[in-house]
Amino acid sequence: MKIKLFAFLIVATLSSCAYTFSGASTEGLKTVTVRFFENNAQLVVPTLSQQFTEALKSRIRSQTKLSITPNDGDAIFQGNITGYEIKPVALTSSATPTASNNRLTITVAVKYINNIKDHEKESFEESFTRYFDFPVGGSIQGLQAQAIEAINKQLTEDIFNRAFAQW
Repeated sequence: MKIKLFAFLIVATLSSCAYTFSGASTEGLKTVTVRFFENNAQLVVPTLSQQFTEALKSRIRSQTKLSITPNDGDAIFQGNITGYEIKPVALTSSATPTASNNRLTITVAVKYINNIKDHEKESFEESFTRYFDFPVGGSIQGLQAQAIEAINKQLTEDIFNRAFAQW
């Protein structure tokens, strides 16, 4: 009986805490502006800019209580997509080397501006790169969509952590 009471008290205490385990520090920030990330890569996928911009907004909405505003946020994300390339990787060992996988790599240049003076997180300007390997063969359009979604998830996580993580 004492164990059940003790467990109940621990659960009640922890559930009353407003601590988030995301590790994000947005103290002092109320709004954020995410500007459209233009695609300046040599190889252009028409929907990539919109997909990436929306993925970053979605990450911020789901992991913080910040309001996204079109202009003059307490913090601003801006930049562009600087690299988009598909290259063969994982060559098979034969007389005529052939690729068994392709690698899609996306690079995004990000400028984060923190407009709150004396905030613990400083502004930065940095490039982020992620890749996704997929097998040769099949419909590249279907695999490309899956690869872009996976890369956007990784890139937005990297950018979010760089801007808001406490470690």
